[in-house]
Amino acid sequence: MFENLFRMDGKVAVVTGAGYGLGRSFALGLAAHGAHVVCQDRNKERVEETVGLIRQSRLSGESIVGDVADEKSCELNWAEIAASHKKIDILINNAGITTNPVRTHEFSVEDWDRVIAVNLRGVFLTTRQALRLMLPGPGSIINIASIAGLMGYYPGRPSLAINYSTAKAGVVGFTKQVAAEYAKEHIRVNAIAPGWHGGTDLGAARRAVLNAEEIGFFEKSIKDRVPMGHRAVPDDLVGLVVYLASNASHYMTGQVIAHDGGWSEMVV
Repeated sequence: MFENLFRMDGKVAVVTGAGYGLGRSFALGLAAHGAHVVCQDRNKERVEETVGLIRQSRLSGESIVGDVADEKSCELNWAEIAASHKKIDILINNAGITTNPVRTHEFSVEDWDRVIAVNLRGVFLTTRQALRLMLPGPGSIINIASIAGLMGYYPGRPSLAINYSTAKAGVVGFTKQVAAEYAKEHIRVNAIAPGWHGGTDLGAARRAVLNAEEIGFFEKSIKDRVPMGHRAVPDDLVGLVVYLASNASHYMTGQVIAHDGGWSEMVV
């Protein structure tokens, strides 16, 4: 009775930021459960590598190159998707960037605008297009938020950028509103709020300007605060993504699920 609950055979999924890290794991996980995965990223070489990994396992996927923050690029991407697939069933808004964290009074407007454009505007532009190919439903949209959008963090040195936390808080509000608007069409909209996951490019800007002592402080401050005692890796999130994308979660919408090793439950 329940053996096919997590299967997505015949479904079309779109994953943004699928070239590396979380997005690559999500794409591989959805493909492994039967979905045809459209892998979107602005880095052509990396996204083609993801599709190559999917096809090596004799699964189904294709690549598409574009910038989620650019309206014209987004429109062209989705015109291409619509030409190949009359309907999509699953969207994962995963594409995201960050900048080197400094305290708010030292922050540049340029860095603020760059992250808001990708991490929040990009979610809006992509979702708007995806909904047109999901209606009249059903469908599942999964937005990648962050525990940074649920609470602040300052261990004595800049470790979390204000632009990133603000954008991710916006993703939480966006998720709840879209979920309310499309519930009757059975288009479910949920968000995952990952903790401090390793194996992604998000920390590259920070690592590039920090010395060994500063990196050591950052890593120790994270590890000491996580009740489970370690950081997660991208593959740790795949089970939750498969659950939210599949019929297993058919009665769940408007939820924000922290995936953080207990971080958000720890009393400071």
